[in-house]
Amino acid sequence: MNIYFSCSITGGRKDETVYQAIVRCLKEEGHTVPTAHLASPDVLSLEAVVDPVEVFERDIAWIDNAQAMIAEVSTPSHGVGYEIAYALSLGKPVLCCYLQDKPVSKMITGNTHPRLRVQTYQTPEDAVVIVKRFLKEFSSAG
Repeated sequence: MNIYFSCSITGGRKDETVYQAIVRCLKEEGHTVPTAHLASPDVLSLEAVVDPVEVFERDIAWIDNAQAMIAEVSTPSHGVGYEIAYALSLGKPVLCCYLQDKPVSKMITGNTHPRLRVQTYQTPEDAVVIVKRFLKEFSSAG
């Protein structure tokens, strides 16, 4: 399955460990993750050389071609919020996961869109379990 992974880049990288755990899990399960580089410690330098218009067009194309989206939303990000709304507008299933007790926008936590799942986790291992459960639910739903 083609999965679009989304996370904060410029807003902060303190959750990088969980980003890496999620991407590693997705790849180990055989999924295609065009945004796997977002989990890399070098992502700021990798993305710094790409023109903003190219980033927008590339990322929109990746979302268009994805079967589902997984967003780690513990760190606020305008881009991640935009991507979530865009994916939902296309009818894509979206999982938003975040570290328990983190303040997350009520535009995410209060969203009742039927294709959106919002889950909290305590450890990177918990996040991986949530991701696997979401993908299993999505796959069995058709």
